[in-house]
Amino acid sequence: MSLVGTSDRTQAQTYPIDCAILLCLSGGWPASVPCSRARAEFIRRITPWPIEPPLQIWRCPMGASFQLDDSVDRGGRFYDVLFDSLRRPLPQTFPDAPLQAASMPVPAVFRGTEAEPGQVPGGLALRLVQNRADIDISGPEFNFVRSIRVYDVRYARQRESDRDGDCNRSAVVVLGTYGTQGDFSWQRSSPGALPEAHVGLERYGDHCPSIYHRSVFVDWRDYEGNYGFEQVNY
Repeated sequence: MSLVGTSDRTQAQTYPIDCAILLCLSGGWPASVPCSRARAEFIRRITPWPIEPPLQIWRCPMGASFQLDDSVDRGGRFYDVLFDSLRRPLPQTFPDAPLQAASMPVPAVFRGTEAEPGQVPGGLALRLVQNRADIDISGPEFNFVRSIRVYDVRYARQRESDRDGDCNRSAVVVLGTYGTQGDFSWQRSSPGALPEAHVGLERYGDHCPSIYHRSVFVDWRDYEGNYGFEQVNY
């Protein structure tokens, strides 16, 4: 079963789909048309090649506010605004319609002095954010974002040498993780760091059965801490 659509369609859905991924992932992927589409895109992004961050939170605008006091943490309020928007029921006349971008907040945070409704405040500073969330998501309510781990097993092989009987093993595994503000980065890892749910390398390092394995494995914990994972072999 192929989960990959045309590049044009993917690009057209990018704006709302990451907001849907954010919400549906946090809720444990509840059964619904928007969440089914969001999960399909989540998996498509880790289906080689190329391998992409499964959640691209910087594509989901969450913050648009006149913030008067920088000492006040308003992350929780932005969280509620975003999630309340996404929880609005889809129009009954279009039961299969995707989540609409029109319901999302503007992708920027405004800081400045107080102004009348509908007016731009004086001393406005517009802060645009790339490759991370556009609001502060450092609080525990967004731990589910930072729980996502992407293991790219580029190869892991093991075989007994025909010449001297030694066991030859080699592997390249890289791990993708999310930072405090949803920024994504890669680092070197190893087969031994793979989660127990990963399948295919259970006998790696055990005597010397012949093994050649390539896969991408992603796991996460939802808002309530429930564990989930997906694996794509190639």
